[in-house]
Amino acid sequence: MVVLAASIVSKSGKVLVSRQFVDMSRIRIEGLLAAFPKLVGSGKQHTYVETENVRYVYQPIDVLYLLLVTNKQSNILEDLDTLRLLSKVVPEYSPSLDEEGICKNAFELIFAFDEVISLGHKENVTVAQVKQYCEMESHEERLHKLVLQSKINETRDVMKKKVNEIEKSKIERGKTDKGGYSSLQSMGSMGSIGKMDSGFGNDSGISSGGNFGSGSGFGLTSDVDSFSTKSKGRPSAAVGAPAKGMGMKLGKSQKANQFLESLKAEGELIVEDVRPTANSSRAAAPPPTDPITLTTEEKLNVTLKRDGGVSNFDVQGTLSLQVLNQDDGFIQVQIESGDNPEIKFKTHPNINKELFSNENILGSKDPNRPFPAGQAGDGLGLLKWRLQSKDESDVPLTINCWPSVSGNETYVSIEYEASSMFDLQNVVISVPLPALREAPSVRQIDGEWRYDSRNSVLEWSILLIDDSNRSGSMEFVVPPADTSAFFPISVRFSATSTFSNMKVVSIIPLRNGSAPKFSQRTQLVTDNYQIV
Repeated sequence: MVVLAASIVSKSGKVLVSRQFVDMSRIRIEGLLAAFPKLVGSGKQHTYVETENVRYVYQPIDVLYLLLVTNKQSNILEDLDTLRLLSKVVPEYSPSLDEEGICKNAFELIFAFDEVISLGHKENVTVAQVKQYCEMESHEERLHKLVLQSKINETRDVMKKKVNEIEKSKIERGKTDKGGYSSLQSMGSMGSIGKMDSGFGNDSGISSGGNFGSGSGFGLTSDVDSFSTKSKGRPSAAVGAPAKGMGMKLGKSQKANQFLESLKAEGELIVEDVRPTANSSRAAAPPPTDPITLTTEEKLNVTLKRDGGVSNFDVQGTLSLQVLNQDDGFIQVQIESGDNPEIKFKTHPNINKELFSNENILGSKDPNRPFPAGQAGDGLGLLKWRLQSKDESDVPLTINCWPSVSGNETYVSIEYEASSMFDLQNVVISVPLPALREAPSVRQIDGEWRYDSRNSVLEWSILLIDDSNRSGSMEFVVPPADTSAFFPISVRFSATSTFSNMKVVSIIPLRNGSAPKFSQRTQLVTDNYQIV
C-alpha cells in the first residue's frame, strides 16, 4: 500500500487540507484532486473510485469528503483501515466539521496526518497516541519561550524603574511647592502603583501606599486575596502600564486602521483581538459622583462535591472608601453588621481598634489626619473579614448532575437549588462536554443555553433566581461519554446582599459642619465556584 496524498475536500471540489506523502509534482497532485469531484457519482454504495493510474478511497463527513489517493496496487482493506483511523482523528482537532472549522485547524490536521501516515504507509498508532505525539514539547521551542520571557521581564523591570523615578520627582516637587499635603497626595498615588510598602498594611496582607503617622495618608488598596500576616509583595496592575506623564499611548495606528478597512472592503473576515478583563463576570462599577462612596464586596471561593458535601467554603470581604475632595476626608464611619460569630473582622493597622470594638466606628488613630482623596480603582480599604464553613446550608447555590448512558446516547440531567438567603443575578452554569461534532440536543431547560464549540462547554444561564424559581432543571443528550467528562462544573453569579450584612449607618464629621453626602454599594460575587 502506498498513499500518495490525504486530503479533506468540500463537495464542490474545494481542497481545504492536503498532505502529500510521496515525491510527486504539485501540479500532478492538484490535477488528481481536481478530478475527484467529477468521478464521484450520486447513489453509489461503495466509497472508492478507480482510474487508469490511481484509486480514490473516500468517506463523507457531514458536507465534506475525507479522501485518500493511493496507487492501484495498494490493499483496499488497508486503505479503508487508514481512512477509518483518519476519520476518528479529524474530529479531535476540528470539533466543527465545516469549511470554516477545518480551515482554522488546518495545520493541526496536517501534523496529525503525518503521525498516521509515514512515507505513504500507515503507522501502527491509535488516536490517543496521535494526540500525544502532536502535543510533545520541543526543546528548541521551550528555549525560545524562556528567552522571550526573560526579555519581557527585563523590559518590565526597566519600566518599573522609570515609573519609580517619575513618582519620586513628583514627591520632591510636591515637598518644595506645597509642603506636607502635596506629599500626602503624591504618596497616595504611589500606593496605587504599589511601589511603597509601609506600616499601613505590612501586617495585614493589604498593600499600603504610605506611612499614615508621617502624614502620607492611608494609600492602601482593597485587595483581600489572603489573610496571611506576611506581605505578598505583589505589584499592582498599574505597574503594568505606563503612567500618563510618560506620553505613551496604546492603540492602533492610523495606517493599521486603513489596512484593516481595506481588507474588510475586499471581503476578508477580520477578527478583533479582545482580551477579557481580570473578572469578566463583574460589571465595571460607575465612577463615584457623591463626595463619599463606601463599597462592600464579598468574594466566594466554593468547591462542592458531585455526590454532596462541601470541600471548601471561603468568603472574603472588604469595606473600601472613596473620597472625592480632600476637605471631606475628616470623617469617621459608623457601621453595623450581622451577629454571626464565625465572621472574623480585621481593621487596618492605622484604624482606631478600640473605637471599632466598642462603638463599631471606623476612624483613624490620629483624627487630625484625613482620609486621602482621589483613590483609584476600588478605593481605600478600611476593613476586611473572612468566613469559612463546612455547613452545606451556608452554600447559596447547589448543583446536581446526573449523567446516564443508554444505548448510543448519554442523557444528562442537571438541577439547581438556591437558598432563600440571596436573590442571585446573572447566573451562568458551565458544563464541560466531550468533543462533539455538533451542539448537544437540549430536551428541557429552565432558562437559556449556549454551546461554546471552541471550548466544548454548554452554558446554562438564568437571569435572576428569586422566590419564584428557587429550583430549576435542564436535560440534554450527547453521544456516549464517560460520566467524569461533565465535571468540573463552574458557576458564576452575583448578588446585592452579603453574608456579613455589612451596612454603613452614618458618616460622622470631625470638624464643624454637616456630614458630607455618601452612597454605599454592596455586592457578592463568585471568585471560584466549582462542583468537582
